[in-house]
Amino acid sequence: MNIEIRNTAKRDYKSTENLTREAFWNLYNPGCSEHFILHKLRESKGYVEELDLIAIHKGELVGHIISTKAKVIDAKGNEHQVLCVGPFAVSPNLQGKGIGAKLIKQSIKKANEMGFSGMILFGNPNYYSRFGFVNAQQFEITTKDGQNFDPFMALELGENRLSNVKGTFFEDSAFEFDESELNEFDTQFPVKEKGKPKIDISHN
Repeated sequence: MNIEIRNTAKRDYKSTENLTREAFWNLYNPGCSEHFILHKLRESKGYVEELDLIAIHKGELVGHIISTKAKVIDAKGNEHQVLCVGPFAVSPNLQGKGIGAKLIKQSIKKANEMGFSGMILFGNPNYYSRFGFVNAQQFEITTKDGQNFDPFMALELGENRLSNVKGTFFEDSAFEFDESELNEFDTQFPVKEKGKPKIDISHN
């Protein structure tokens, strides 16, 4: 597929939110919240315009990825800046065709060029490992709840950039929201029925 990767323009915002909603609807939870998180991230202090990327095929939006500033706080209370990857979405009818891979590779390349130390995400290890992501435990980084599990992954950008980054990971506050805010935001989109999630993401 001939895919163009470019920076997201403001005129693309609503389309990327709708794409994200379509990709995540009933995937991990009844309905989804990823499109609202994306909306909030663009208004947050962690927003990095250069890492808000879309994929275009034949003039149509077919994929989107965003990475935002996050932090790892070590045992001494020192903050280390990293990136949090996601939400990341590809049109449901075009998944498995390499669109996502092109988006991730470009995102990694750009983040590396910008000098960030590392990228952290929650995702399928079988997928993200091909891009160099490993269990964050290898860098002695835990979730804000002090946990480690296979989908909690990290990628070091540049040699030894994460060597002194150990501790607890905190993503942008945009990932926290009130259910009523989400429901209000969702009224801007076509009505969709909430159903049983397709994927179980419980770590217990």
